[in-house]
Parts: sequence; structure tokens; C-alpha cells
Amino acid sequence: MSRTVIVTGSSSGIGHDIARAFLDQGANVVLNGRDPDKLKAVAAEFGQPDRTAVVAGDISLRGTQEALVRAAVERFGRVDVLVNNAGVFGAKPFLDVTEDELDGYLTGNLKSTYFTTQAVVRQMVAQGSGGAIVNIGTVLIDHALAGLPASAPLVSKGGVHALTTSLSAELAPVGIRVNAVAAGIIRTPLHAAAPNVDGFGGLALMDRIGEVAETSAAVLYLADATFTTGHILRVDGGYVTGRS
Repeated sequence: MSRTVIVTGSSSGIGHDIARAFLDQGANVVLNGRDPDKLKAVAAEFGQPDRTAVVAGDISLRGTQEALVRAAVERFGRVDVLVNNAGVFGAKPFLDVTEDELDGYLTGNLKSTYFTTQAVVRQMVAQGSGGAIVNIGTVLIDHALAGLPASAPLVSKGGVHALTTSLSAELAPVGIRVNAVAAGIIRTPLHAAAPNVDGFGGLALMDRIGEVAETSAAVLYLADATFTTGHILRVDGGYVTGRS
């Protein structure tokens, strides 16, 4: 039986490639994004209508979170893997951050991951056969960049790292593994407006930035690593290790 995977924020960038990678493995995939037209175009691009479902909507809303689970169960009968990829990021000096902006990051990154996971775990527990959750975090939690002031999104992503560790302990008795990928600087549409993005490569031991397929490979590993839980896997080319 093919496993069923929910990938939030899968209409572009890292999430798009993660969805592609699972489809290439033969999985059923529930796609999610805010823009219905863009999401339908992505599903058409993948060309696997029998193995894809589309749920458009803001992942921070309960209705969207529950719709993802409902689509997975109605189309494919179960949920086996959740990839919490959707999120928001932006740089702004600490003293300029407003309460509304901080709330936006806490909602868009931490609360959306928390309650999407809650909806999926309810289904996994009901199925009684365990499952895997992979969260997408960032290595900037372990080593910030002086030239990139981003306290607001990093506080929320730090919470995602903490949630990963906490849930790995709480959910282990029911066979649900919880891990995270801490991404470094990855070439995505997020950096499309930065022509010098490759200049960040020198911060890593491997002297380059990462590609989305390299992040996807880490997600696939954690989804399949049956004796691994509570692990935050850095995919950063040695950025954290190599910093002086």
C-alpha cells in the first residue's frame, strides 16, 4: 500500500520539491498552498492525478488544517507522513519589530505547525500504526548572522525546534516519530530577488549554498528512518560547524 504524505506550503520552493520527491517514490501526496490556481498548476505539472490531492488555504487556519487530514483520508484512506514546510520569514531589526509582526511569525510558523500536527496526530493515533512528522526549521537557531537581523521569525522557528524535541518524547509510545530538518541557505524563489545569493556560500564548509533537492533528500531520510526521533538534522553544508 502506498503511504500518504501531507506537505504544507508545497506550491513552490522547498515544499514543491519535497512533494515531487515523495511522488517519485510512489507515495500519495496532499498538496497545500494559499493560491488555488498556483496549486492546481503544480498538481498538473506533477502529472499524477491519481496520487495527488489539493487543499488550498492558509495553513494557520483550523479549517485548512482539518481539510488536509480530511482530504488525505477521503482520497487515500490514511495519513502516514506530515511535512510541516509552510512558513514565513523576513529580516527586520529587533527595535523596529511591532507586536503585530511578531504575532504574524508566531502564527505563521509556530502555531500553524503546532495545530496542523495536532490534527494529523489525532488521525495517526486513530489508525494505530504510527507515523512520521518532519518539521522544517533553520540553522540560524544555532548560529545567527550578524548581518541578518531576524529575531521575530527565529523566535517562532526556535519554537518549532522545541516542539520537535518535546513531541518526539510524547508521541514515541504510539509509534509516531518527530524530527526536523534545519535548513541552511537554500536556493529557492525566496532568494530570487537577491542576485548575490551565492555569495553566502562562503559561510559554509562546502563553500556553496544548498539546492532544494538536497533538503528533500534529508526529509525523505527522516520519513524513513524508523529508529530516529527527536533529531534536528542540519542541511547547511557545514555552516554551523564551520563558523569561527
